[in-house]
Amino acid sequence: MIARVGAPWHSRAMPNGQSKSKTAAPSFRSRYDDLERRRDELMARLAALGERAAAHPAHGRARTLLNATFRKASLVQRAAVLEAADWLIGVLDRATTML
Repeated sequence: MIARVGAPWHSRAMPNGQSKSKTAAPSFRSRYDDLERRRDELMARLAALGERAAAHPAHGRARTLLNATFRKASLVQRAAVLEAADWLIGVLDRATTML
């Protein structure tokens, strides 16, 4: 007879998938609130650019990103939408200071 030692996938040394050192993931509500807070900050930043920036086409696109696109996106996608809006507001800020 051949003695079976045990397959490596049955090893007791493998972790059970949960580490005691891991912190609990933030709740849905806290992530949602953080994204809403960030959106409000970006809306204020966009409004602070003034009338000169409002005439630029990028201003309308940034507003669309922060309103309609943000609302349609899932929670995970909302973070990416905010990053895109942040980048666009930065470009708009630089463009209006150069004009």
